Formats: sequence, structure tokens, C-alpha cells
Amino acid sequence: MNRLFRLPILSLLVLVSLFSACKDHDMDDMKHDTPLMKIMMDMMTQMDAQAKTQDPDHDFAAQMVLHHDAAIKMSEEELRAGSNQEMKTIAQDVITKQRAEITQFNSFLSNHQPTQPLVPQFNQIQKTNMDRMMAASNARTMTMRTDVDYAQMMIDHHQAAIDNSEALLQHGRNATMRQLAQAIIADQRQEIGVLQNWLTRNR
Repeated sequence: MNRLFRLPILSLLVLVSLFSACKDHDMDDMKHDTPLMKIMMDMMTQMDAQAKTQDPDHDFAAQMVLHHDAAIKMSEEELRAGSNQEMKTIAQDVITKQRAEITQFNSFLSNHQPTQPLVPQFNQIQKTNMDRMMAASNARTMTMRTDVDYAQMMIDHHQAAIDNSEALLQHGRNATMRQLAQAIIADQRQEIGVLQNWLTRNR
């Protein structure tokens, strides 16, 4: 009789486990289906596919063009779908600053040829930083409130830019790129503080 009693309970536990797994899977699909996450994932695909020269200055500039472009698209989505004026102002500032920096990066790339010695480990550091960014964003709970989700994901996005800029300072040789990397570190650290403060007040 005890054996017969255990069978329905075992079946129920299996069903609960399956339901929980399906629910988690559905939540992951929903997260990846949001406009902000799609932008991040598209950026990762483009950065992975981009040809690498193994010259840190050249590859930093090329990758940051794609990285900044994603930040601009995410900020445009905040302007389109967000409702908080403070967050919209932050998004507009991101667009203005990063468009200007893309112009600087593209100007550098148009006049720069990859130089020796090559530093292949720099590309691996960049890749590790970007994978860490995506892992952090994937671990976040998406609220489906554009203002909150934008703030969360821009913190992760900015941190990756800081990490890559610090790697450039370690391995890069070009004075223009080093100055731009230092400016990115200072600016985006300040913006992370603003975003974190906003999240504390608005969650």
C-alpha cells in the first residue's frame, strides 16, 4: 500500500519539475525576445564575426564602434519606449557622447594600419570581457519596464567598455587610443554610478 501511495506522489513531483523547467525556459525566451536583449545579442554576433588584426589599438577601435553602436540603439529604444524623464535624459547623453566617439574611432581606423608586434591575447581579453557582460545581463531579472531594464543592461554594457578600455591601456601603443580609453573609463564609471543610484530609487 505504501508503494502504491508513493507512485502518485512521485508522478506529481516529476510533473512539478517539468513545469518548473518549462517555466524557466519560457522566461529565458521572453528575456531574449526583448528589444534591449536583442540589441545586445546582435552586437555580440557582429563583434565575434569581425575580423581581428591582433593590433590592440586597431581592434579596440573597431570593436568599440560596434559596442558604442549597440549602446546608441539601446538608448534609442529607451527614448522610444521608456517613460521616466531622468532615464530619457541619460539615454540622450549616451547617444550624443557615443556618436562623437564613434566618429573619433572611425577617423583613427581610416588612417591607421595594424602594426607589429601583434598581441593576440588582447583579442581573447576582449572576448572574455564581452562574455562576462552577457553573463551578467542574462543573470538579471527583466522587469519588462523599459526604464529599469535599460538602466540594468547599460550598467553591464558600460562595465564591458571599461574593462576593454583598461585592457587597451595595458596592451595598446597609440596615444590617441589610450587617451580615448581613459576618457571612456572616467565617463562610463560616472554613468554607472548615476544608473545604480537611479535603480536604487526607482525599483
